[in-house]
Amino acid sequence: MPPKLPPALPYLILLSFLFFYLYSTSLLPHSTTTSSTITTTTTTRTSSCNLFKGNWVLDRTKSTKPLYDESCPFHRNAWNCFRNQRENMGLINSWRWAPKDCELPKIDPERFLELMRNRNIGFVGDSLNENFLVSFLCILRVADGSAKKWKRKRAWRGAYFPKFNVTVAYHRAVLLSKYEWQPKQPTMNDGRKGIYRVDVDIPAEDWATITDYYDVLLFNTGHWWGYDKFPKETPLVFYRAGQPILPPLGLFEGLKVVLENMVSYIEREVPRKTLKFWRLQSPRHFYGGEWNQNGSCLFNEPLKEHELDLWFDPSNNGVNKEARKINHVIEEMLQGTDIRLLDLTHLSEFRADAHPAIWLGKKDAVAIWGQDCMHWCLPGVPDTWVDIFSGLIHNSL
Repeated sequence: MPPKLPPALPYLILLSFLFFYLYSTSLLPHSTTTSSTITTTTTTRTSSCNLFKGNWVLDRTKSTKPLYDESCPFHRNAWNCFRNQRENMGLINSWRWAPKDCELPKIDPERFLELMRNRNIGFVGDSLNENFLVSFLCILRVADGSAKKWKRKRAWRGAYFPKFNVTVAYHRAVLLSKYEWQPKQPTMNDGRKGIYRVDVDIPAEDWATITDYYDVLLFNTGHWWGYDKFPKETPLVFYRAGQPILPPLGLFEGLKVVLENMVSYIEREVPRKTLKFWRLQSPRHFYGGEWNQNGSCLFNEPLKEHELDLWFDPSNNGVNKEARKINHVIEEMLQGTDIRLLDLTHLSEFRADAHPAIWLGKKDAVAIWGQDCMHWCLPGVPDTWVDIFSGLIHNSL
């Protein structure tokens, strides 16, 4: 006859198994979602990855086929590369962004609009945010063909999706701060034709009054902060509290002061519940000169990773160096805020092949304006921006 167990021993064994189970489950990996990650779930595991680091993979399957074409009513002509018969559009849209450690899901327009039902998304900034917006509108229209153009509340352009009661719109504010042209005064004897006055502590009227209308806001600036836009004959002059800042600030120092003030305004005036993002720079791909100096971008494929620093590292002093330099300042200004970084710079640096270049839709456009190696063909790279942005919104609501 086997010996009897002490009365308390079965309970001790049970407690031991319970402790072992709880301890082992505590060692399983936990996933978090930040402005740079998206959570992906399978039947066996949950993981997160950095969507902003990876490479472009040539993929000629249907998975890379654009969701819209040249017939989208929200197109801007100069970016409608199908209609303008841009060469290699099939190849341009056969490259798929592959984050290093996971797959990037493509947006499901209907599912996304259902998620955003009765909500609004606002873009604030320069024409690169408008470029982004147009891609977004054309993609979302797939789920609501009754979408209508929308230009209210000082919006530059946008759309209303009646099936879901969703508005997505763009407010043009290239410097974010208020700025205005002041013609030459009799006291100006230094060769200036006039100045652009920038009030660093006053947001542009185009967006100052819409801070409580949108549930998601995406900001950007940077592409106008150059001497090609504001040469010494017509410079930016910075004011604070109605008075000129002395000693006068140069462009880059002025950018820092504007960013500091606008970030402070956003933190103070935009409701805490609003999802706030800041898109880092969209890199230019001028080769051989600036936009007004015969710069060109007639490339047939993306750059290789080892070429990126040659093009964009500020220490190389090339025509495309400003993106990373400005990004550094923006990242510093956003530290400690609830504004999330949307770092689309690295993935876009590869895509020298995906700009409108000489295919601008107007006969004399290149002769007048030069090649467009700054904005993006649509459909094209901004569609990948949409996949990432929509995924981050989905994970945040």
